[in-house]
Amino acid sequence: MTSLVPAHNPNTTGKPAGRIRQKNEEVIIAAAEQEFARHGFKGTSMNAIALRAGLPKANLHYYFSNKLGLYVAVLSNILDLWDSAFNALTVDDDPAEALARYIRAKLEFSRRQPLASRIFAMEVISGGQYLEKHFNQDYRTWFRSRAAVFEAWIAAGKMDPVDPMHLIFLLWSSTQHYADFSTQICKVTQSKRLTKDDFEVAARTLTHVILKGCGLTPPAEA
Repeated sequence: MTSLVPAHNPNTTGKPAGRIRQKNEEVIIAAAEQEFARHGFKGTSMNAIALRAGLPKANLHYYFSNKLGLYVAVLSNILDLWDSAFNALTVDDDPAEALARYIRAKLEFSRRQPLASRIFAMEVISGGQYLEKHFNQDYRTWFRSRAAVFEAWIAAGKMDPVDPMHLIFLLWSSTQHYADFSTQICKVTQSKRLTKDDFEVAARTLTHVILKGCGLTPPAEA
C-alpha cells in the first residue's frame, strides 16, 4: 500500500523522467535517511541534505518541494517495501514456506536499509504525527486482509490457532529489531557491526522459533 506523499512533485512535462529522475531521487532519499536518522525531523535541514547528497539545494526542491514531503517519502519508501513483502503471502501458500520467506525478506530489509527502519521507529515512538495519512481506514482494511490469510490457514488446519494480529506484530518487531537496535546487539556481542552471517543466524533462529510456535515445521533450507 502506498501512502500519500505531501509536497512531492509529480512527474510533469518539462521535468526529468525515467532513469534520470529515479537516480536523482534515490540519491536525495539516501542522503535524507542519513540526516533524519542522525538528527530527526526537526533537527534536519534541506541544506544539510543537499550537502550530503552533493547536490545544489535547488535540486532537492525540484523533486521535493519541502522537508516534510521528503521526510514522508523516506517513510513511504520503507513502508512500501515492507508491505510489498507481506502482500506476497496468500491463502494458497504453504504457511511454513511462506513465513520463512517473509522472515528472510524482512531481515534483508533490516540489513540493507537500517536507517529507514530506525527513522520509522523514531516516528512511531514520537506519536506518528506524519504517518496519520498512512495509518488510515484503508491501511486497517489492508491489515485485516493480511490477518485473514493466517485465519484461513488456521481454519484449514495448516497451523495452530494463534492470534493472527499478535503474530503479525511479532513478525514485524523481531525482524526490525536487527535494524533499530543493532547498536545494542553489537555492544552485547562485542562486534563492530552486524554481518551478513549474523543476519543468516538470525533468520534461522527466528524461523525456527516462530514457526515452531505456530505448530509448523521449518523448511529444510531455513
